[in-house]
Amino acid sequence: MANQLKHITLAEEIYPQLVAWRRDFHKYPELSFKEKQTSKKVVEILKSFHAYHIQSHVGGYGVVATLSNGEGPTVALRADMDALPIQEQGEHDYVSEHEGVMHACGHDAHTAILLGTAQILSEIKDQIQGTVKLIFQPAEEACDESGESGAVKMLQSGLLDDIDRAIALHMCPWQKRKTIQLHDGPSMANNDEFDLLIKGRGGHGGYPQDTIDPLWLSSYVLQALYSVNGRKVDPLHVGTISVGQIHGGEAHNVIPNHVEIKGTIRTYEKSVRAKLTEELENAASIAKALGGDYQLSVNQGEPALQNHPYINQVIEQASQGFQVVRKPFGMGSEDFSYFTEKIPAAMFFLGCGLNEERSLHHPQFDIDEKALIDGVAIFLGCVQHLLKK
Repeated sequence: MANQLKHITLAEEIYPQLVAWRRDFHKYPELSFKEKQTSKKVVEILKSFHAYHIQSHVGGYGVVATLSNGEGPTVALRADMDALPIQEQGEHDYVSEHEGVMHACGHDAHTAILLGTAQILSEIKDQIQGTVKLIFQPAEEACDESGESGAVKMLQSGLLDDIDRAIALHMCPWQKRKTIQLHDGPSMANNDEFDLLIKGRGGHGGYPQDTIDPLWLSSYVLQALYSVNGRKVDPLHVGTISVGQIHGGEAHNVIPNHVEIKGTIRTYEKSVRAKLTEELENAASIAKALGGDYQLSVNQGEPALQNHPYINQVIEQASQGFQVVRKPFGMGSEDFSYFTEKIPAAMFFLGCGLNEERSLHHPQFDIDEKALIDGVAIFLGCVQHLLKK
């Protein structure tokens, strides 16, 4: 507990700087794979600490800052840097100046917290033995044309192959400050996207008997698709199929040739992931049974986030005095899962909620900035637990 209080004190001393960094990143957000200025600023700040070996342009605009003090294990702390294509509706004086782009998921805070951790570690590095790698990751929110996110590209660089343990955090607007949310095992979802084309034969709306109406076909496909969870998957298993887009037709009196249906599949377990994909195919095949046809493609995205129990114990030890809520984080996805697939790692959610309801990805999302202190203190505590001199 004494060390935790010390870490909080150290973080409180740099609180004005943490806020300044966070607000600057918030004011000038950049989308996935476009984090050029954010990355440049991160490098400039890291250089000012005169303690790190800095490697930039890792997997795009990623940055890896390495601090070593003798032999020992290598521990990684990760923060993502990208923003979302959302028009901000905030009224504060650091509202986004980039039209249609906003930090609505807290990545600005993640980056500021990791920079604050970097500053303090540079000042107390004689108290640890081993190596700390600070990972400033681009493109968590999106994949490129090859289906790869920033985590995949940074892991492919080879610069992170020596990591023994890894920890990340995520802002949590549904928990108040001084609360963390933890969960062992699968805690965020496998993320798969599907594109379904229902094929028919178009024609005049006044002569439907001469067509194979893809809208009519789609109505049966959608009924089957929405019933999958209740009748094809064990109710004790976690999984869902959601449709996000339906496109078909351009005129009141013309039956189109096809209908496009796009959506997502979210699951925690590999077996459920495979089952829902299979049942999606079965639902789509109804179109063929009714005289039409279909074309289905499913693109697998991030795997489920698998939090390691031991790393969660370390996070909890570093969070003495905090309320700990133990439950999964929900059906969102997070590409830190690529780290948890390879090494013992975990992510925790850090309470930052304001009085107002401002959920993740909301155009008025904001945080209790005092949570920046908490994030730095917990990161410092985790490093101390994992790298004991």
